[in-house]
Amino acid sequence: MRSEGLTVDYRVRGGVVRAVDGVHLDLHAGEILALVGESGCGKSTLAGALLGARQPSRGRVLFDGDPLPVSARGLRAYRRRVQLVPQDPAGALNPRYSVYEAVAEGLRIHRVPGDERVLVAEALATAGLRPPERFLAALPHELSGGQRQRVLIAAAVALRPVVLLADEPVASLDASARGEILGLLLRLRDHLGLAALVITHDLGLAWNVADRVAVMYLGRIVEVGPAGAVLTAPRHPYTQALLSVLPESDRPATVLAGEPPDPARMPLGCRFHPRCPALATGRAAAVADRCRTMDPAVLPGGRASGAACHLLPAPSGT
Repeated sequence: MRSEGLTVDYRVRGGVVRAVDGVHLDLHAGEILALVGESGCGKSTLAGALLGARQPSRGRVLFDGDPLPVSARGLRAYRRRVQLVPQDPAGALNPRYSVYEAVAEGLRIHRVPGDERVLVAEALATAGLRPPERFLAALPHELSGGQRQRVLIAAAVALRPVVLLADEPVASLDASARGEILGLLLRLRDHLGLAALVITHDLGLAWNVADRVAVMYLGRIVEVGPAGAVLTAPRHPYTQALLSVLPESDRPATVLAGEPPDPARMPLGCRFHPRCPALATGRAAAVADRCRTMDPAVLPGGRASGAACHLLPAPSGT
């Protein structure tokens, strides 16, 4: 899966909000890519565009080298192969549906051949709900938060997708359940060869699960690279600040000033410069004018690492 120059605009009273701005991003087979950033930075909007649920204003999404289909039939076939795992299992599961019905619903919509009961049981077992017979008749309120999240994952893997888009998959879970679900995502990658885009505001999650990390700020990818490189030697001041406040960090904590700017009134120059610690300390004195007046280059796609920051050399193409 690949996005090329993906841009998503919203019309609002008084103008246009650019939620996603020129994003180039690759998701490779058999890898977990963590998409990290503060709430409101455009992560979920980007996921919606990748799923075909939001129409890009510019740019495109490619899957197996082909643009996303536009017909209802084509999109339905695409969404069988690219499955969304929603953020809130309590809200995503119909409280009147048993676990069996929740998992079987997608099989029926996509008319998946085979014995439905066997397929449901296999999906539940794959998601770690064993023995599956114990859970078939259960209702969502009878399950723990972690079990409900596993039901959503089972409903996705029942369709045998090749990509999972997981939107904050552990945000509502306690520490024990978080670890179990992250372990499940790793097993799905290793045993089924699934690729996964894991959307999160928590860089700490990326330590445990990601092969690569992409950091998003106000609609742009500002840093991307292998997880080990981004998490141990971050280059962008925003990534450095996010990492510094993790409990396990050995960096001095950097608390960003203020909230992200309103995307309807984007600042001139680098969109991060009003909160940039480097500007506040004078470390960027030589390039401060560029930071305030010139937008850094958009990061290319592909496997190359890069950071969109005037303090660093311009990223090279792939």
